[in-house]
Amino acid sequence: MFIQIALGTLLMLMSILISGLAFWALEVVLMRSHPWLLREPHRPKLALVLSVTVVWVLGMVTAGVWIWALALRALDIFVTMEASVYFSLVAFTTLGFGDILLPHQWRLLGGMAAANGLLSMGLLTAMLVEVLRHVRIGQMEARKRKI
Repeated sequence: MFIQIALGTLLMLMSILISGLAFWALEVVLMRSHPWLLREPHRPKLALVLSVTVVWVLGMVTAGVWIWALALRALDIFVTMEASVYFSLVAFTTLGFGDILLPHQWRLLGGMAAANGLLSMGLLTAMLVEVLRHVRIGQMEARKRKI
């Protein structure tokens, strides 16, 4: 039990660390493009920021799923990588089909993967809202300065 908790905690920390680094990288990209984002026209640029951020978030979710899948495969819990990725995706998104289950001695990892997915989805939703809010407030302030 303690090995599962330690391993699950390590995998969760790795996933959150990657998300944090990716968020930092996105912030750097936005700061460098800030002057361009403030110039008219605003709406197409806001749509572009939304699209890029969504793809960025999907990349972070994919990274989290792959971290779990690689660990499950390395532990020989699943015979194929496809089964590891499938289980990780189903657990990470808390979908939980139940058609593929972890062996009894590793079942705590399934719950930890789901908790990691919930935490990641919350973090990434907050990131999406913050990015859009930041860009939109900057655009509205730039418009006020022109008037």
